[in-house]
Amino acid sequence: MELRKDPITQSWVILGQREILGESVEECPLEPGKVDKLPSILTWPAEGAWQVRVLAHPEPLYHVEGEPGRSAEGMYDKMGAIGAHEVVVETPAHEKRMSQFSDEEIERVLWVWASRIADLKKDARFKYVSVFKNQGAMAGEEWAHAHSQVTATIFVPRRIKYELSAAHEWFKDKERCIFCDTVKQEEKQGKRIVDVQGEYYALCPYASRVPYEIWLVHRRHNHLFEQPRPGSNRRQLAALLGRVLRRLEKVAPAFHLVVHTAPSTKSKKGELAGYWKTLAEDYHWHIEILPIVEKRSKSYSIKEVYFNAELPEQAAAQLRTLDPNS
Repeated sequence: MELRKDPITQSWVILGQREILGESVEECPLEPGKVDKLPSILTWPAEGAWQVRVLAHPEPLYHVEGEPGRSAEGMYDKMGAIGAHEVVVETPAHEKRMSQFSDEEIERVLWVWASRIADLKKDARFKYVSVFKNQGAMAGEEWAHAHSQVTATIFVPRRIKYELSAAHEWFKDKERCIFCDTVKQEEKQGKRIVDVQGEYYALCPYASRVPYEIWLVHRRHNHLFEQPRPGSNRRQLAALLGRVLRRLEKVAPAFHLVVHTAPSTKSKKGELAGYWKTLAEDYHWHIEILPIVEKRSKSYSIKEVYFNAELPEQAAAQLRTLDPNS
């Protein structure tokens, strides 16, 4: 496995074949009986019957061990797929979807997501920590058991870099957060707000990428999902998320959910060198949910970090053997 950078789009692409270490396709490795036998990274509660567990992914895209070993290949850049890849088993109940969780159960999952982001950011190698959830076969769901995933990468995904850059430019020009301004405008117009719980808003973005796209945004400014502001009530966010998911399941069979939070600023090298000092003021965490209502929507990839099991050299060689005229 290695990472290669597209010099035109600035996207990092994972290349190589994943090592198959999991159970057979007929069995779910996240069933309570199997999960109980695996070492956990985090268990909540720490004692007694668990409600949420975090495990190392059995077939990880990224590996903690080793060094990036970034090198050039002519004009191109590549490095090892260093990082972390974890699975959050959201419930011991095998047949229960997050939309069926109680507000308290969803709040537990939110707390675990925040805990893993904060812990992985302690590693100075990791520049970004992603939390995402794919539900449904059309979304590329790996297992039917309710779960989400956490990845830590040694680069900032392109989608996040675009957001950071746009937020920084907006703040530099207006001395305000673009996300806060968005919430205020949507609140004023009211046409795209789906639901509200306390100070948390669920809205369809003005330029939605897919039908029924929804963002969950806190009205109070904060750049770090993993560090709630004093007085923030995550139970309200949990209640709102549960209602949003129940709505979406009526119109879409699958969805991608992604937590967008600020990157780590521990690293002083590479793309974060000289990182702007206004990050805490110009960025704003939020949750994006992209439903899938038709098959072609599956082309969306989390954070625009793509996985390709076939090396381009092998693909080109195979294509050359094919007769285009037959």
